[in-house]
Amino acid sequence: MKMKLATSISGMFAMMLYAGSTAFAEGSPAISITMGDGKEPVGASSLSLLLLITVLSLAPAILVLMTSFTRIVIVLGFVRTSLGTQQMPPNQVLIGLALFLTLFIMSPTLTQVNDQALQPYLKGDITQTEALQKASVPMKAFMYKHTRPKDLLLFMNYTKTEKPKSYQDIPITVLVPAYAISELKTAFQMGFMIFIPFLVIDMVVASTLMAMGMMMLPPVMISLPFKILLFVLVDGWYLIVKSLLDSFQT
Repeated sequence: MKMKLATSISGMFAMMLYAGSTAFAEGSPAISITMGDGKEPVGASSLSLLLLITVLSLAPAILVLMTSFTRIVIVLGFVRTSLGTQQMPPNQVLIGLALFLTLFIMSPTLTQVNDQALQPYLKGDITQTEALQKASVPMKAFMYKHTRPKDLLLFMNYTKTEKPKSYQDIPITVLVPAYAISELKTAFQMGFMIFIPFLVIDMVVASTLMAMGMMMLPPVMISLPFKILLFVLVDGWYLIVKSLLDSFQT
């Protein structure tokens, strides 16, 4: 009796599912996915989508190597290391501060990219290739301004590139690595200058402890409060950010 009841219930449930699916199929509109606006071949739309995905995947590398982010985050890392505060400030705070300082410094360049390339492309006035070319001009101007001639000449000689008439004629594959190593050198120079006062404090504290015969007491433990006090008294974060902003105005 129970088996018959279960069989009848399952049969009714199957009939309800079939009727519901039939009604949904008859009463619902057909779902289709189209690419493009119908004016260009599907292959061209697929290629544009592929290029867009490629650009988005390269966005972190573009942010790190083509903007002021590299110099800022390295200098902030040197500040934390010279203070000896381990993970204070945390990585999230340093990276967040570096990102917003990057947006602040790059805002004139990004505004030019938006006005000359992005908005005309979204309005359909220029093609994707023209938009990329127009967007590269402000970025090249920014990178060329902060790239050392020696670093640029290194990659130009390696690729046997002819001497360009202006920065617009420099290939992006040559300018980006030259700008990156120039930024690394500048960041390490600023980091060295940051290290000097804290190194003096460590040496004074270590010499004092040795003169007092306290060999077992770690000098870092004693010098850390003095370094933090010095950094706060001179308003260190203001001086660091001011130096970073001034370094991009030269």
